[in-house]
Amino acid sequence: MFEKIKKKGFQVRVLHHAEAILKHDMPDAAEELETVLLNISIPVEELVRGGGGEGLATQRIRRSLSGTHEWRKHVFEIKKIVDGEEKESVSHQIDHVKAFPRGTIALEIEWNNKDPFYDRDLENFKRLHAEGAISIGGIITRGKSLQDGLEQSFEEFALKHDIHSVEKLLPYYDPTRRQIGLYEKAVKSKGSFPKGWAHAFFHDKFGEATTHWRKLEDRVNRGVGNPCPLLLIGVPKEVLTM
Repeated sequence: MFEKIKKKGFQVRVLHHAEAILKHDMPDAAEELETVLLNISIPVEELVRGGGGEGLATQRIRRSLSGTHEWRKHVFEIKKIVDGEEKESVSHQIDHVKAFPRGTIALEIEWNNKDPFYDRDLENFKRLHAEGAISIGGIITRGKSLQDGLEQSFEEFALKHDIHSVEKLLPYYDPTRRQIGLYEKAVKSKGSFPKGWAHAFFHDKFGEATTHWRKLEDRVNRGVGNPCPLLLIGVPKEVLTM
């Protein structure tokens, strides 16, 4: 299962019988996800222009899921009624949900949020699964190789585009005073503008406290989301293009 994307460097982790459910009850879900992920291509320039937020590549993934394959945003509403009187109402909004003949999968793309968003997603999946609303919860995020390789990729981008000063960054984005201060300090430490800027930009926008594979594994290894069947996918460095 997911052998094609694994060959391209994607990390795939399935927990709590999610693999059996996908194989036997929802093979179409796995096929659709793999088709979308095989077509991911992320220019480093988009990450620089996006300043760390959701870039055009992530938006394309969302459009492909929601448009072509109809994995639509959905709000689940769970109500507790006692003797005809509503005592409690809780809603959970999930970005991509699709019902298949033998089950429903809920999916979130956590490209570059603060890492506590994982807790929210996993707890939402846990509650929805307990209520019988979903069969599997899924998360797509930055994989380990992508996270570990971003700083070097930013340096290569700076060298390729002859970015040796703050002014050379202006065609891509307008740094704040705070950011300029970080860059100047890092340049002195690293000995060159491309190396110093790449270091400071990476740690400022894609640092350890953001959503990436290690932070997600920390959660599931502690049992967050258990016992909901989970599908976790990490996007690799190989999808980056210059």
